[in-house]
Amino acid sequence: MNRSKQIVRVSLVGIAANLALAAFKAAVGLLAGSIAVLLDAVNNLSDVLSSVITILGAKLANRPPDREHPYGHGRIEHLSAVLIALIILLAGLASFRESVAKILHPAAAHYTALSLAVIAAAVAVKFFLGRYVKAKGLEYRSESLVASGTDASFDAVISLSTLAAAGISLLWKVSLEGWLGAVISLFILKAGIEILLGSFNDLIGIRVDGELTRALRDRICAHPQVHGAYDLILHRYGPERTLGSVHIEVDDTMTAREIHSLTRKISEEVFSAFGIVLTVGVYAANTQSPEISALRQDVDAVLADYPQVQQLHGFYADPAQKRVTFDLVFSYGSDVQTLYEELRAALVRRRPDYTFDIVIDNDFSD
Repeated sequence: MNRSKQIVRVSLVGIAANLALAAFKAAVGLLAGSIAVLLDAVNNLSDVLSSVITILGAKLANRPPDREHPYGHGRIEHLSAVLIALIILLAGLASFRESVAKILHPAAAHYTALSLAVIAAAVAVKFFLGRYVKAKGLEYRSESLVASGTDASFDAVISLSTLAAAGISLLWKVSLEGWLGAVISLFILKAGIEILLGSFNDLIGIRVDGELTRALRDRICAHPQVHGAYDLILHRYGPERTLGSVHIEVDDTMTAREIHSLTRKISEEVFSAFGIVLTVGVYAANTQSPEISALRQDVDAVLADYPQVQQLHGFYADPAQKRVTFDLVFSYGSDVQTLYEELRAALVRRRPDYTFDIVIDNDFSD
């Protein structure tokens, strides 16, 4: 079964559990004439909305690429996670407002054995449901499922705090329901903000995990013809679709046929091992000669005076045309234009017989 169907199946479990809880609470509330229990049943119906959003998000994200969306629709999952995060934030704000009202205007709570039994049942169901949904969300890399599981877990914590407050009230006649509710509400708001920011980061584009980029470079550089891998750029269009590009450095004596065979092999290996569609470009590396070695040493000597330079790559010198090309990566926050002009002037002073073409590159990955 594919990932989308698994996500839908888990969400249906959440819907079934919340509908069962809502029906149970509604029946108890009607029989006991308890408005509080009936309102709690309505809250369970609102929790169904999170699962419905997850299902819709998974279905829409699983649509194949089309002419208007050639990279697929995977990022819709991030949008569904944003919606669920907003639901969590609204729940946290409502809970905090209600808790503050109870702190400012305390009233004696009246708990019955029936109401406590309903709360205890809700704690058990929501606890196991939250753990199950969140675990499946992590397994399937679904932000929406993780958010729904987090929401269910906090519902269990809220109900558990109500039980604790009831016990304290019955034993010592002290009302802590408002204070406990306020503290838990702050945790709910914190979780909602974290989920929201995480989803926004995925939509904007966040740096790919360093372990993945290092593993990719190690796999690429394992080929003896490759002297280095640079300009690694990865774009994620949902959890299951990643596209990217990289430049490899090879001897300038390789033929087009040899380069074609090597780049094709690297692309196939990366897709097989990582599921990433990778386009491979090429930098030519000079075969060693005393003149080129001396030139490279001069360039390195100039760059050594500038700690803002993180990397030099793509170095190639054409002695016949007296031309040198290479890319430079500067640390974030540097005054790139000023550094570029200073470096270029310093290089010209050191080697006035050469023209230097410098490309300013970005640090997209570790």
